[in-house]
Amino acid sequence: MEVPALRGRQTGTVTPTLPPGDPAPSDGSLPGSALEALGTRSLGLYVHVPFCAVRCGYCDFNTYTAAELGAGASRATYADTVIAELGLARHVLSAGPGPVPELATVFFGGGTPTLLPAPDLVRVLDAARLLFGVAADAEITTEANPDGVDAAGLELLRAGGFTRISYGMQSVVPHVLATLDRTHDPAGVAPAVTMARQAGFEQVSLDLIHSTPGESLGDWRASLEAALAMEPDHLSTYTLIVEDGTALARRVGRGELPAPDDDAAADKYELADDVLSAAGYTWYELSNWALGPDASSRHNLAYWTGADWWGVGPGAHSHVGGVRWWNVKHPVAYAARLAEGKSPAQAREQLDDETRRTERVLLEVRLASGLPVDVLDEHGRAALSGLVADDLVTAGRPDRVVLTRRGRMLADAVVRRLLA
Repeated sequence: MEVPALRGRQTGTVTPTLPPGDPAPSDGSLPGSALEALGTRSLGLYVHVPFCAVRCGYCDFNTYTAAELGAGASRATYADTVIAELGLARHVLSAGPGPVPELATVFFGGGTPTLLPAPDLVRVLDAARLLFGVAADAEITTEANPDGVDAAGLELLRAGGFTRISYGMQSVVPHVLATLDRTHDPAGVAPAVTMARQAGFEQVSLDLIHSTPGESLGDWRASLEAALAMEPDHLSTYTLIVEDGTALARRVGRGELPAPDDDAAADKYELADDVLSAAGYTWYELSNWALGPDASSRHNLAYWTGADWWGVGPGAHSHVGGVRWWNVKHPVAYAARLAEGKSPAQAREQLDDETRRTERVLLEVRLASGLPVDVLDEHGRAALSGLVADDLVTAGRPDRVVLTRRGRMLADAVVRRLLA
């Protein structure tokens, strides 16, 4: 059975290979058409922190260990570099006809954001607050490794305004973590969750990955049950994708590890849905479950519903008013551009109406709230009856395309039929 092509992170704003795109102006300016409706959609901020203590074998994100970076890209100066891009962002968005909206969400991802000292993370957030304003009810998240936090650092983050933390748990089974090259002790996740609660974080999220080579259905059940015992507000359960160019892909290619099996992955998805639903969690996106709507990741929902966001950091992607752009990939080149007073944007693309419609279909069909039927063209609407007959789309929502559980596991095929 086919399973959705999902990446092993909540966010999708940094990709390993940047597309060519069109030239981006050195001052970062945006077309007037992109700024006209600024404020009619929510505005979010993504802060990419590219540092990792070690490189996990499955990861193809734009991350670097200290040994890989060498001179010219220092953790000690990274906060200042990011703040420089925030100043550029404010200048660019201020060129529009209306006021720059406050930030509705802020997400620090990576990499491992908490490899930066907590005061540096707070300083970046303070700069965003000064330059843009942050809504009183803003969701402000940082990703973290469970072995990379302590009580004092978490208390500083919470006092500085962070409201949500997302721990990369991945698995509770030692041999699964070893295959993924994850170095944290699974026994340390629960204490990390407790410390976050004691520090006052409003929400705690856990990331899990299933279908690692060698992982049994029992292993996956153990991870789900261990995660539930910690009573997180939110859980992400990603299907492992063996990405080209990773150490894991090389091991699979050499026959050292078996390739993930789609039927086994489907079984694990169904198990997750059964176990999490029984525990009171509700799916709101293909790989995400929450204890009620207030626990959903508002930042990621903004991506999936076409909101505006500015991504700062090397390789980060941004989107404002139908213009999408991406920064140079390497931290040294990123820092050099900003030191010269130039935009770090490498290239961009202006999305036409059909591309934006297609992307709405690709993204919104993933949501439990579904895709409005009026987004579909004539071919897509004609395909609906067949999708209902095949038990891929629910029959009870004539105004929206809502996936059944079978449809969720075949989401890529549903999208192809809607867009073919």
